Amino acid sequence: MSEKLTTGTLLIEEGVVFPESLQVESEPYSNGWRIVKELDGYGLDRKMSEAGWTCFYMAEEIKGSAVALDGEKSLCKAVNQILTKLKLERFNSLEITEVDTKRFLGLPQTIITAHARHIQESMFLFDWMKTQQLQPVPASTDKRTPSYDLP
Repeated sequence: MSEKLTTGTLLIEEGVVFPESLQVESEPYSNGWRIVKELDGYGLDRKMSEAGWTCFYMAEEIKGSAVALDGEKSLCKAVNQILTKLKLERFNSLEITEVDTKRFLGLPQTIITAHARHIQESMFLFDWMKTQQLQPVPASTDKRTPSYDLP
């Protein structure tokens, strides 16, 4: 599996909807994520633009590192750290920009650098959030917190 994850590898969350005119070949990677085959970030951007969709590239780097008994396990752990962060931020894809393997106390340590990506039809990032009914939160309330006098 480590030969699949190299610089330029794209991972896409399961269930991401693509335009009908765009078919992306992928294979399962890890819990809910797929590795895109035969496309890099530029190729995906080009195909999305041709279909009228947007593939956002976030400038901030996301890093993950792990130490394990073998290099394969440390790579998987580091990537899973990044995927967890990505899911919390609601991005649906990832581009690995650097894979570095070193030794730490004799054990393989893998450091992954990646950038979040997000695939959607709208040209406005997270435009789908506007369509959800959100509960307004008042900036302040008239209720005062009770104060307690200390003896």
